[in-house]
Amino acid sequence: MQPKNLNRLLRALARKGLDVTYNNQTYSIRLHHSPDAPAAEVLLPEGLPVEAKAFKQLANLANVSHPVGGKVCHACATPDFHPGDAGVAIGSVVQTEGMIIPAAVGSDINCGMRSHVVDLSLDKFLEKRHHFVELMKGDYFFGTRDVTMTAKTSRALFQYGIPGWLDAMLDSSTGSFVKSDFDQLATEIDRVYLAGSMNGATKWAPEELVPDEGLVRDGGLATIGGGNHFVEIQVVERVKDKATAYAWGVREGQLALMIHSGSRNVGKYIGGMWRNRAQAAWQKGQPYPESRLFPLSVQANPNLVRDYLEAEATAANYGFINRLLLAELLRLRLREVYGDVEAPLVYDLPHNLTLADKAITKELSPQHRWITRKGACPAYAQQPVIIPGSMGATSYLLVGTGNPAFLYSASHGAGRVKSRFELSRRGASQTEEALGLKGVDCITMREERRIEEAPAAYKPIRPVIEAQVEAEMVKVVACLKPVLTFKA
Repeated sequence: MQPKNLNRLLRALARKGLDVTYNNQTYSIRLHHSPDAPAAEVLLPEGLPVEAKAFKQLANLANVSHPVGGKVCHACATPDFHPGDAGVAIGSVVQTEGMIIPAAVGSDINCGMRSHVVDLSLDKFLEKRHHFVELMKGDYFFGTRDVTMTAKTSRALFQYGIPGWLDAMLDSSTGSFVKSDFDQLATEIDRVYLAGSMNGATKWAPEELVPDEGLVRDGGLATIGGGNHFVEIQVVERVKDKATAYAWGVREGQLALMIHSGSRNVGKYIGGMWRNRAQAAWQKGQPYPESRLFPLSVQANPNLVRDYLEAEATAANYGFINRLLLAELLRLRLREVYGDVEAPLVYDLPHNLTLADKAITKELSPQHRWITRKGACPAYAQQPVIIPGSMGATSYLLVGTGNPAFLYSASHGAGRVKSRFELSRRGASQTEEALGLKGVDCITMREERRIEEAPAAYKPIRPVIEAQVEAEMVKVVACLKPVLTFKA
């Protein structure tokens, strides 16, 4: 079945400079003036909006090349696809050869998802909900958490991620985490994508966070962040793949913890730095790309490619730690209020990262390939995948199938259909029911955040999931119903 008024839609997109075809829920897109660029593909089921701006951004991304050497091999987008503020659409995935595109990751480096399950019934949780929420509001909103670290610990987390932080904390525990179960944290490393560790370097971190000695008090660490980032308490409502759920320790009726956050100000610092460096490194005498997406070429600037990957990894390590600490604050408060609960990790995976399509040695070559995801997550065969709905809708635990047609990827959520500006301007005059907020338990210090992030701002999650299941990108393992959501 094809969308209604398809021909009219295709003509409208053509007026935007796009050549677009449609087949089996998938749009193929090229720029009119670049017929030799690879066609970018968007999986978008009928009924979800087609946004010309996002299509143009994806076509521009597929058209990126470097005059000295480097090209896009494949570009696609997941069904939560929508325009991005920095020229790259959210939900984009791009495979490059001989070059990388820092702007394709942007500043929210290693934004990602983390999920735990808790052997605690919803009724038991609700009995002491108020006390628990007040403690968490202190940690998340009022700064009662203590993330003080030694200089050694801070340097280790930037360079090595979770293993580095854990080793340093075992030597000298500090702050709120002196009561953490470090043996449990060590066993959970295998449930983090890339073991929560990339090849970072302290030289890319903000100077004030990596002193040679003394203590570091980082006001940004273990914070949720703005936008669509959240911490949510959920209940496992339904298990669909019992064997996989059992292997992951997931059962119906359990509570679950889900976290969506990233590298915060560190990512903004490093991402902004490298957008500027990529532009400054552009070949003299060559016109700027119309899209203003500046790649770094292995042939032209191998050292810059290597440095960027190291800098991105540094921010990614911080993102892994930020999610771990947000979860650990939850786990510590659960134990304080409800007794000795284990709350094991199911999985932690990134969204915004550049990752090697093949192993990269120190000697880069023009044949090296990378996959860069912007608001999309890895979905390799048998790998856990976490896709949240809005705070009024179901979230999903899934397992990847490793589909090469979509670059081994899946969506990172439902995707916005209304901007925050539109919601903040008009939403206040709408009813709770119209915004989808009726019955939603949102904990925030800013009422406008409830409106900006209301369920009405997002696409329905079910068709987004069903399209990816039908395309054999993922399989559903369990469905999670929101109980309460923390929004900064």
